Amino acid sequence: MTKYKVVMTNKLMEPAFQSIMENCEVKLWEKAGPIPRATLIEWLKDAEGLVASGNIRVDEELLRHAPRLKVIAQAAVGYDNIDIAACTRQRIPFGNTPGVLVETTAELAFGLLLCAARRLHEAWNFVREGKWVPGKSMPFGIDLTGKTLGIVGMGQIGVAVARRARAFGMNIIYFNRNRRADEAIIGAVYQPFEELLKQADCIIVLTPLSEQTKGLFGRKEFVLMKETAYFVNASRGAVVNTEALTEALETKQIAYAALDVTDPEPLPGDHPLLKVPNILVVPHIGSATTETRTAMAKLTADNLLAGLAGKPLLTCVNEDVNYKK
Repeated sequence: MTKYKVVMTNKLMEPAFQSIMENCEVKLWEKAGPIPRATLIEWLKDAEGLVASGNIRVDEELLRHAPRLKVIAQAAVGYDNIDIAACTRQRIPFGNTPGVLVETTAELAFGLLLCAARRLHEAWNFVREGKWVPGKSMPFGIDLTGKTLGIVGMGQIGVAVARRARAFGMNIIYFNRNRRADEAIIGAVYQPFEELLKQADCIIVLTPLSEQTKGLFGRKEFVLMKETAYFVNASRGAVVNTEALTEALETKQIAYAALDVTDPEPLPGDHPLLKVPNILVVPHIGSATTETRTAMAKLTADNLLAGLAGKPLLTCVNEDVNYKK
């Protein structure tokens, strides 16, 4: 049996990777860092499938070098690195992995808030550095019970975060591109964006990155927030102006920030943002659990193999070019 020719810009979790290897002739980029553009272009010349990663840009120019490409799949919900319009023009379906990482990303987002609010990472460093001695105190955190949480981006992950926040006795307000008809069930009250910034004690950002949301949080937005506000970004780094956030933390315009994503990403170790004391940064681990990454890999492999066989993708972003059942 002739195997499909597939390019993978990163390796997927097992058993999904083995499933692809059994059905495809694979060119896999295994070195550290993103695959060089020239190498990717060369590999795509006769490729029928592409398993992309978030650190590569799929655009019109790249697709012109892939005349045989039938399908693109990516193990992520976000796809701001993929030019969907270009894929659609080339009649190439693109599959992502919505749904499977909702709960784990919500856990991470709320976990960041909880860790920052109670200064858990600082307390650990306090103990590890031998500072735990009678009479020596560390900075106090804040209670979450009774506080107002503002969620920016009330999609599936936002709803899952709201459920966790309710369990902690928080009051929930939200801003979304479209007001939700089920907000009473969610237990959240809609507020215009600027009103949310003014009212919230804590803010969790979960909105997708788009032309409309790029730089959504800048100097003006941080000025509107309470000086006691805790700010969490678990969406995409570019939703936040990094310079403005650094300034807001340095001047104590807001109290604290906790980030799973940054701009740039990865954040250099000598970046000014890392020099402020009132911040917690983790390396984009929103979906980084064994169970979730395995499920994401399986869905990615299923999308890829379906597209190669001319069948409908399980989760297709550009449905207009998805294969008909």
